[in-house]
Amino acid sequence: MHVFYENLPPDDAAEIEQLSRLMYEIRSARDTRLAELGAADPEQALARIAASELPEHPAYEQYLSARILAALHGDVRASLAERLKEANQS
Repeated sequence: MHVFYENLPPDDAAEIEQLSRLMYEIRSARDTRLAELGAADPEQALARIAASELPEHPAYEQYLSARILAALHGDVRASLAERLKEANQS
């Protein structure tokens, strides 16, 4: 494992690594959805749909997917931060 995990118990290091990987995968999926919409963020995607620059279907579903992925990314990031805080206190 990376030096970052050196002083952590193996179970903690494995859990933190899994959360980090999940966060990366969610972010990549969100970025893919946004790229498909030609947008930098979900708000820009919605604006493009509202301006009829993108067809409502399937663009709106892709927009919703990007929003859900963005929210999930935030949740996983918060879980990771909490887990790191716990690991550093032990």
